[in-house]
Amino acid sequence: MTVHPKQTPAVGARSAFAALHHAEEPLLLPNAWDCASARALAGQGFGAIGTTSLGVAAAAGLPDGAAATRAETLRLARALGSEPWLLSVDAEGGFSDDPDEVAQFARELHAVGVAGVNLEDGLGPVDRHAAKIAAVKEAVPGLFVNARTDTHWLGDGDATDTFARLDAYQQAGADGVFVPGLTDLRQITALVRHVHAPLNILYSPAGPAVPDLADAGVRRISLGSLLYRRALGAALEAAAEIRAGRTPAGPTPSYADVAHPVAPE
Repeated sequence: MTVHPKQTPAVGARSAFAALHHAEEPLLLPNAWDCASARALAGQGFGAIGTTSLGVAAAAGLPDGAAATRAETLRLARALGSEPWLLSVDAEGGFSDDPDEVAQFARELHAVGVAGVNLEDGLGPVDRHAAKIAAVKEAVPGLFVNARTDTHWLGDGDATDTFARLDAYQQAGADGVFVPGLTDLRQITALVRHVHAPLNILYSPAGPAVPDLADAGVRRISLGSLLYRRALGAALEAAAEIRAGRTPAGPTPSYADVAHPVAPE
C-alpha cells in the first residue's frame, strides 16, 4: 500500500485522506488504540491510521458502543492529530443522539487535526443517523465522514435494509460507507455496484483476502479491533509461555523502540 504523508495546512491533509479512497489501490487502514500503537504503525509505513473504539474503551475500562468514551476518544485525537500521518477517528454513533451535539464533537476533532470520522448507526432510526451526517457535513465540510451501517454487524444482513440505509446516508452527504461484518464476496461486489461512495469493508481473517477485496472494488479496508485483540492475545500467550518455563516466540519491540519510536519520513 502506498504511503501518503500528511500535508499542510490541515485542509490539505483532509483532502489527501479523501483522495486515498480514490487511488489505484484501496486504503488499508490499521486501527490504533493509543499513542504507542499508532506510532508503531506509522513506523511501518502506514500513512493513514484509524482508531478503534473497542481498543480505546477497553483500555479505559469502559464499555464499547455505549457512548461512554467521548472524553477518551477526544483525548487520543488531541494526542495524535498533530502527528505526521492522516488520522481517522472511530466515534461510535457520535456519542449523542442529538445531531447538533455530534456536529460539535466533529468540530472538536477537526480543530485538533483529524482528517476523518467514522459514525455508526447501531441499527437505530435511519433518519436520525442521516441527520447526524448532514449536521457534521454542514459544520465541518472538509471532514471525511464514513457512514457505517450495522445491518451485518448487529442485524441479519438484509440486503434491502442495507441498501436503503446506505442510500439515505449518501444523500445526507456521507463521503464513504462502511458495512462491517459483510464477508461474502458476491454480496460485497453487488454493494460496490450499488453505492456511489467508496465502500469500506472490515477485514476478517475468515473472509476475503485484501487482493480479493481490491478486485471487487472495495476502496477502504479497515482492521478495526483486530490488532488490539491480537496484541492482547500475544500478551496472554507470552505470559503463559513464561509461566510454563518456556521462552515466548514472536517479535518483541525493544524498550528503546517503544520509548523512542522513529518518526515516519
